[in-house]
Amino acid sequence: MTPAPPAPAPGAPARAPGRVVAVLTALLTTLAVALLTAAPAQAAGYRYWSFWDLTDGSWTYATQGPALARPADGDVQGFRFSVSEDSGDAAKPRGPRDFAGICGATAPRDGTKRVALVIDPGTPADAPGGETPPATRTACARVGTDATSAEALAAVAKPLRYDSNALLCAIDGYPRTGCGEQVSADRATTPERPAADGAGEDGEGDAGGGPSAGIYVGAAAVAALGVAAVWRSRRRG
Repeated sequence: MTPAPPAPAPGAPARAPGRVVAVLTALLTTLAVALLTAAPAQAAGYRYWSFWDLTDGSWTYATQGPALARPADGDVQGFRFSVSEDSGDAAKPRGPRDFAGICGATAPRDGTKRVALVIDPGTPADAPGGETPPATRTACARVGTDATSAEALAAVAKPLRYDSNALLCAIDGYPRTGCGEQVSADRATTPERPAADGAGEDGEGDAGGGPSAGIYVGAAAVAALGVAAVWRSRRRG
């Protein structure tokens, strides 16, 4: 026969499994409310014109600025206005991107080169307050053989605006004001951003809109400790 557990010593407080359960329930309820109301973590972005090269039929973020890049005859380059956190988050130019379709009517000429440009002012979600983006357009710039991308753009898309650090601020006069300003984290999301894993080329991956994984891990640990405490309390009670 299994011996009965020893009686509590005189004056020792009585074990109260019910009280332990109540305390743990309150703790887990508070944690659950915190999980449900936790705000998504988002980084602030910047509103600017990004610069792209068409490589093997796909847009790639340019490794040089337009003032340094020197395209060859037959190249296609793009400019896209949007809000993004960095080059990996930047939205790609939309619209036609075929050199023949853009520059087919511009005959070659000795001493010059033809550069096809896609100019995409973006969406209303990324426009500065009070401004509406013009439509995406293409242009064929015929410039000297040694011309930069900035010179090709200036040939077809004036007025251009730059800041004191030579950052391209406006194309075709859009936007009227501002240049690379920071935008709050709760901005509207712009479609057509580069894909995260599992998304399409012009899709948008999951930005992690829920609470971080660390919160869930912590919740699971607290819950497991609570169950263990209740079990030990009932075994010893």
